[in-house]
Amino acid sequence: MNITIIGTGYVGLVAGACLADLGNHVFCLDIDQCKIDLLNSGGVPIYEPGLKEVIERNIDAGRLTFSTDVAASVAHAIVQFIAVGTPPDEDGSADLQYVLAAARNVGRHMTDNKVVVDKSTVPVGTADKVSAAIQAELNARFASASPTFSVVSNPEFLKEGAAVEDFTRPDRIVLGVAADAAGQQALATLRQLYAPFNRNHERTRVMDVKSAEFTKYAANAMLATRISFMNELANLADQVGADIELVRQGIGSDPRIGYSFLYAGTGYGGSCFPKDVQALIRTGREHGQTLRMLEAVEAVNHDQKSVLVNKVFARFGRDLSGKTFALWGLAFKPNTDDMRDAPSRVVIGALLRAGARIVAHDPVAEHEAQRVVALDLADAPALLERIEFAAKPMQAVQGADALIIVTEWKAYRSPNLAALKAAMKTPVVIDGRNLFEPDFMAAAGFQYAGIGRNTH
Repeated sequence: MNITIIGTGYVGLVAGACLADLGNHVFCLDIDQCKIDLLNSGGVPIYEPGLKEVIERNIDAGRLTFSTDVAASVAHAIVQFIAVGTPPDEDGSADLQYVLAAARNVGRHMTDNKVVVDKSTVPVGTADKVSAAIQAELNARFASASPTFSVVSNPEFLKEGAAVEDFTRPDRIVLGVAADAAGQQALATLRQLYAPFNRNHERTRVMDVKSAEFTKYAANAMLATRISFMNELANLADQVGADIELVRQGIGSDPRIGYSFLYAGTGYGGSCFPKDVQALIRTGREHGQTLRMLEAVEAVNHDQKSVLVNKVFARFGRDLSGKTFALWGLAFKPNTDDMRDAPSRVVIGALLRAGARIVAHDPVAEHEAQRVVALDLADAPALLERIEFAAKPMQAVQGADALIIVTEWKAYRSPNLAALKAAMKTPVVIDGRNLFEPDFMAAAGFQYAGIGRNTH
């Protein structure tokens, strides 16, 4: 089948590469010529395990094309996936300008019937706006008998760091379609496209369009809620002398609760949870409903990003002049270079403004971290002189007053503790991901502080 993917960001690139890997001929469109040139030269603009190999394999097979040619992209396929960004607007709502621009381009160039698939995360009601944008373009071109189309909601459920696996082995495929004849024809087309994913068992969940749009936001809001819930309990555990890791095991063994997304830490970040929670809150306000629970989830997450900073201040005071801190982990989670809403940005900004020097390490996010930290400190560029990036974890800790762990990369899980202690000025570890057992670290001679694990 011929497929067009509009947008070569995280979702579009993964979807396009993985659909090509099934034998489809995929045309990936983007308006950024530099990104298209990079992809055509064999580069990949994001870090995602396994993605580069899939892209290379399908370019070589002639099944994957990257271009800025809008007319060619529309002509290429009946199925047009819209996978552009929906960044948060100033009021927290999703910015749909790129989605609607893509829709207008389809309407402006289509000469045959189309299935237009909203793959981007969009608020409830977006399909109606996409449909109106396409129809307006068709009305301007045709006096009568214009090509027909149907807009389908097909939200993505990809975890950064495991996106290729998630796309090729989905736990569900949500399709929101209209009840009319065009919608049912679109459903048949997409069932054919997704048939290879359903051979073992049926994973497709068919529903109306608005319910499908809502499902994506509801899923991310639920996961964000679990994270903030555990972080708030972890902070209380620190005060009462309980161990949140034992609590996690105790409640996670209840099958009604389960273990997923119950790890205490420094808060969630990335491209999905922050903006999707904000967008759902905004949608509630637009309909006269205050989503009090989600407002609390967002507030707890905002405060949790400062938990490591507060632990540093509690140990060293608020004036950190002359102190050096090693930072392990910069990306918001492992197996990605995504720095969007990463807790490390809060930690870096606060420590530098308090006078500290920082030596940071991340296996893949160093370049992106340098870029975003410079933006964060645009009002005080001189502070950038006090942060440097180490090529290896142990290089970062040389002479450090404390090690701060922000991201749980596997490379940090089993360090040589004797070498770590010998390298540091003072053996202080502030662990934002609870990688180590407090008793074990104490026995190894470290002053250790986790999240919700400071038992008395």
